[in-house]
Amino acid sequence: MKVVSLNVGLPQAQRYGREEVRTGGAKKPVPNALLRSLGFAGDGQADLVNHGGADKAVCVYPYDHYAHWEKVFGHELEPGAFSENLTILGAVETRVCIGDVFGVGEAVVQVSQPRTPCSKLAGKNGQRLLTKWVGQTGYTGFYMRVISEGIVRSGDAFELVEAHPGCISIADVNDIIFGRSEDAGLIEKLANLPEFGADGRALFAERLERLGRRWDMSQG
Repeated sequence: MKVVSLNVGLPQAQRYGREEVRTGGAKKPVPNALLRSLGFAGDGQADLVNHGGADKAVCVYPYDHYAHWEKVFGHELEPGAFSENLTILGAVETRVCIGDVFGVGEAVVQVSQPRTPCSKLAGKNGQRLLTKWVGQTGYTGFYMRVISEGIVRSGDAFELVEAHPGCISIADVNDIIFGRSEDAGLIEKLANLPEFGADGRALFAERLERLGRRWDMSQG
C-alpha cells in the first residue's frame, strides 16, 4: 500500500452550485506535511461538530475507487477529490480493520471508523446523489487517529504494523451503517470496542438498544 497523494487545506468559502459554504474540503496535494495529534499542519475543518478531533485526525480515501467514480462522473478526478488527507493505493475497505495500526512516513496511525459522506462532498463534486452512491457501494474511505507524530510524504509506503485481533473491517461496519446487516453480535462488539471511534460507539450502542426493543416487542 502506498500514499498516492497527501492533501491539505484550511477552511474557506466555496460556491457549490447556488450555495456558498465554508468548508475545509478544498484540499490540494502537497509534497509533505507534519502530522500532529489532531491532523496535518496546514489542514483544518470548518464543521468541528462532525469533523476533526482525535478519532478523525486523518481522512483516508482509497485511490482504487477513483476509476469507478471517474466513470460515474464522466471526467477525470484529481487527488483530494473526496476531501481526503491521504489518497492511498490498496487501502480498500475490505482490507482495513478497526484498530489496525499502520506506519506512514515517520508517523504511526490507527484506523478508527468509516468516513460518512456529507452533503458538502456531493456539492464539491457537483453530484447530488453522491452520498447515496457512496453508501450503496461502500466506497466510504475511513478515519485514523494518530499514535505517533511525524513527517509524512507523498509516495510513502502505508505499512501494516499491527493487525487488530478483532478483524472487523471497515466494510463490515459500513454494512451495518447502511442497513445491509443487523448482526446484533457484531453491533455489540463495536459498541464496546475501545479502538472504534467515540461517535461510532455511541451510534452502535443506540442501534443495539433499538434492536433489543424490537426483540422485546416481538416476544411480547
